[in-house]
Amino acid sequence: MNDHSNITILKEIAELLNEETEMIPMLKGALHKFLTGTKFDTGWIFFINEKGKPELVVHEHLPEALAFNGCEYLRKGGCWCVSKYRKDELKRASNIIECQRIEAAIEAEVGDPQGITHHATVPLQSGQERFGILNVASKNTIRFSDEDLELLESVAFQLGSAIKRILLVNEQQEIALVQERNRLARDLHDSVNQLLFSVTLTSRAGVEMTDDAHIKETFKEIQNLTQEALNEMRALIWQLRPRGLESGLIEAIKSYAEMLGLKLNVSVSGVLQFPSRVEEALFRMTQEALNNVRRHAGVKEVDIFMTVTPTDVLLVIKDEGRGFVIDSNVALLSIGLQSIRDRAKAIGGTADWVSELGKGTELLIRLPY
Repeated sequence: MNDHSNITILKEIAELLNEETEMIPMLKGALHKFLTGTKFDTGWIFFINEKGKPELVVHEHLPEALAFNGCEYLRKGGCWCVSKYRKDELKRASNIIECQRIEAAIEAEVGDPQGITHHATVPLQSGQERFGILNVASKNTIRFSDEDLELLESVAFQLGSAIKRILLVNEQQEIALVQERNRLARDLHDSVNQLLFSVTLTSRAGVEMTDDAHIKETFKEIQNLTQEALNEMRALIWQLRPRGLESGLIEAIKSYAEMLGLKLNVSVSGVLQFPSRVEEALFRMTQEALNNVRRHAGVKEVDIFMTVTPTDVLLVIKDEGRGFVIDSNVALLSIGLQSIRDRAKAIGGTADWVSELGKGTELLIRLPY
C-alpha cells in the first residue's frame, strides 16, 4: 500500500472518530474502516484495566476458530502482547512471534483459522494514559513490514486520542448529572419536603383542637399518611444525593439504614477500594434493597456481608422477614428488583435472590472492578 492510500485511510478514520460519540460504535467503526482500507484481514481490541485484566471490547472479521463460542479463545488464557503491556514494555507496534490464544484455538480444532496464525499489536494510549491494545492479523502472514507497523501506530494514535475524548465527555456528563441530582434534591427539600412537614404539623394541631372523635381520627390519619410521605420523600432525596459517600461506602449505607429506622449488622472482608462507579452502584443497590426490607419484609434488622477479592466484590444483604415465592415464569418481581439487576449488569456483574415465605430473603450481588 502506497503513502497516498495510507493518508486516505487515516483521513477517513479521523472523520469517523470525530463524528462518533459512543465508545464501542466508535471503535467498531474505526476497526472496520481500517480493515476495509488495508491488507489486514481481521482485528480485535482489548481494554486492559489498572490491574492488568484484559477485556475484549471489539472485534471484526474473525475466523471461525477465534469467533468460536463467543470468542472463547480470545477471552481466556495469557498472551505475549498483554504480558508486555502489563510490564509497560509494549511501546510501539510490534510483530508477535507466537500468540498463545491463536495457538490454543487452532489446537482445539473448533473451526477454520482461515490462515490466521500470527498478529501484530500496538498499545492504545493518549499521552501517558494507557487504555489497551489493538491487534490485527492477515491470512498466511507471519511478519508485517515496517510500513504496516507505522500505519498501525498512526491508527492507534488516532484511536487513543478518540478514546480520551469520549472519556472526558462522559466524565463531564457524569458531573452534569450529579449537579442536576443535587439541584433536584435541593428543590425537593426546600419545597415538597417543607410542605409535607407543614401538613404534619397542621394535622397534629387539628387533633388537639377538636373534641369530635371522628374528626380527631381523620386528622390522625392525615398525620400518619403525611409522615409516611415525608419518609418516602427523605428517602428519595437520599437517592438523588447520597450524603456520606465521601466518608466511605459502609458509613453511607449505615447512615441510610438509620434514616429508614433499620438496625444494620455489617461484616466486611478485604479492603474497600473501588472505582467511583462501582462504589455508587453498590450504594444504590443497597439503598433499593434496604427500601424493600422496610416496605415489605416486616422486620427492622438487616445483615450485610461484603467480601472483596483482587477482582470482584461480593455483597450479600439478608433479612429474616416475610420472604416471597420466586415464580420461575416471571422475569422479575418488581421494579426495585429489576433496578438492582440492571445496575449490576451495567457494569458486568450479577444479582440474584434466595427467598422463602416466612424465612426471609437473601440478595447476592457480585461485581467486577
